This record gives sequence, C-alpha cells and structure tokens, in this order.
Amino acid sequence: MSTKKADFQRRIVSKDGHNQVRIDNVEGMVKLYLHDIWTTVVDMKWRYKLTLFSSTFVMTWFLFGVIFYFIGMGNGDFKGELLSNHTPCIMNVETLTGAFLFSLESQTTIGYGFRYITDECPLAIFVLVVQLVTTGLAEIFVTGAFLAKLARPKKRAETIKFSQSAVICRHDGKLCLMVRVANMRKSLLIQCQLIGKLLSPNVTEEGEKTLIHQTAVDFYMDSCGECPFLILPLTFYHVLDESSPLVGLTAERLRTRDFELLVTLNATMESTAATCQSRTSFVPQEILWGYEFKPVLFSTPSGRSVTKVGQSLRPHKDTEVGWPQLPGSPSGLKKWLWTSKVNRCVLDTRGPNSLTPGELSKMIDCPLVP
Repeated sequence: MSTKKADFQRRIVSKDGHNQVRIDNVEGMVKLYLHDIWTTVVDMKWRYKLTLFSSTFVMTWFLFGVIFYFIGMGNGDFKGELLSNHTPCIMNVETLTGAFLFSLESQTTIGYGFRYITDECPLAIFVLVVQLVTTGLAEIFVTGAFLAKLARPKKRAETIKFSQSAVICRHDGKLCLMVRVANMRKSLLIQCQLIGKLLSPNVTEEGEKTLIHQTAVDFYMDSCGECPFLILPLTFYHVLDESSPLVGLTAERLRTRDFELLVTLNATMESTAATCQSRTSFVPQEILWGYEFKPVLFSTPSGRSVTKVGQSLRPHKDTEVGWPQLPGSPSGLKKWLWTSKVNRCVLDTRGPNSLTPGELSKMIDCPLVP
C-alpha cells in the first residue's frame, strides 16, 4: 500500500492524461471563474450542465410569471367583481399558476390561445419584450455551451491509446526509449507529433531546490520527428545519447531514479481540421529495460492488413534484460537474462518465489531454458 501511495503522490499527470495538481489558497478563485464564465460552463460536468440548463428555463418562467402576476394585481384584475368596462392586462389570468403558464407559453412561443396580453397595460408589454430578449440570449448561451462541450477535441483524444509501459532496448545500434501510440478510429489523424517532458527534482547552482524541473525529451519515428498521419500503431523512439536528459541510464539506475516522463501527442483531425492533444506519463516502474514491442501488423491470406493492438512485449535479443516489475515478483529474487546465442530466455530463480517459473514465463511471453 505504501508503494502505491508513493507512486500516486509523485505523479503529476495520470495515465489517462488528467492533471493531478491541486491549486489551493488562492484568493478570489470564485471571482476568477465567474470572469471567464464561458470556460467555466463548458468545463462543467454533464450532471451540472443539465441542472443548469433545466433550472435556467424553470427559473425564468417562474420569475416573469411572478412579475406578470403583480402587474395584474396592480391593475386590479383579481378583484371579485370587475366593472363591465374593465380590461385586464392579461386575459384569463386570475392566479399565480395562470401567470406562470402565460410566461411559459410566451417564452416557448407556443402561441396565445386562452391566455393573451392586451394593449391596456404598456408595462406588461414592456416586461414581455424584456423576457423574450433576455431568455433568448440565455438560450443561445446554454445551447452554445452544450455544442461546444460535445464538439471538444478532448473526446477525440480519448480514442488515442498509449502503451501501458515504455521500453528501453537497442534500435539500429542505438540505445532507445520507445513508446507505442495507436489510433482507435478509422478517421485519420494528420500532422502527428510526439513531445516528451522529463519531470524530476533539481538543485540549481545557487542551491535552490525545485520539485519539478522540466527537460525536453525529443521523440522520433524512423528518421523524422513528425508523422504525416496516424493510421497504424506506431512506435516513437528517443535516443539515449549525450544530448538526452536520460544519458547514462542503466537498468540498475532506473530502479532508483525519481522522475516522470510526460508524453504528449499533438495531431489534427482530418474530418474537422481541429487540433487534439492526448497525454500520458510513465514513472520508472513503468519503463521496462531490455524489452521491445512485438509487431502488430499482419497480413491475411486475402491480402488485407490486420492490426492487433495490445500490450505485446518481448525481451530484446541484443539488450540485457533488467529487473522487470512483475506482479508478485519480489525485488531481487527473479532475474531475466537474454542470450543472443541460443535465442532463449534464462530464468534465475534463486531464493523464494511467489510465482512459478512457468507462470513468469507465460507473463513475459518467453520460453524457459530446460
């Protein structure tokens, strides 16, 4: 439990891309939110937005119904016996309920039938005009907020999936950190670019300690940093060379380092030309040393290409496998090594184990040496 709690506390961004930093002790926070009322309404959760939408109509119906009722009361429309030449401000409205129904019919443009306004009360006509203008603007605002929330690129970003783990192995003779990204929809994402930020504690030359120091981490796909379109699950690479903030990283140091790798995919939706962004993060426990992603693109007998998306990992044949963080695997007891000569995994099971070698081999998809 303590390990999970510590891992949760040092995360700045969750696996699904949500910010986990809470802002406290800010004076006038409510006033700041009200100054930008449009963003506040758009960011509301759906249950609050539906409540706001319903209450906006009901309250305006009732408020103007009360005003019409008092106008009729001031005109003497509700007295027991009326003079023969007396013309009410609103015909056939004698109670607050009738005034409420008249307000509802006016605002929703149902049409005047049994209840209608007369030309004897200029004040009632003025209030009716104010009601129609005010409620029309309110309807435009609330309806626009609904459409803006439905059309947000955030929903499109939820169909972009990252691999649950990042891997480190050799690629084209270079030690690389790799992340796989997949588009779950058939509609294309164009001008895709993967950007990385390394978040870690830092001490400046003046001795100032900062909990979060951001360092750029460049990712490439094949020979370029930008992908023209995301149609297949793609693997992005970061070379661990002298210019990398992770230079000198080894399997042993990976277990002791304190950092968080924030990965952001920026892309443009082909259907709407709107920009969407999807994020995730990796902590050292989610970076596997000495593993690589399996191929996910296959050809069928009919000649079609099929993609099987999943968390498919395997040890890399030219990279020493470190100590993977496997469920039920006590630290320092199970060690996986890859021998390129025999092209097999060697399992070292010295010490007590909570999982059998066969179970561990099945989890990592690697054969055991007899």
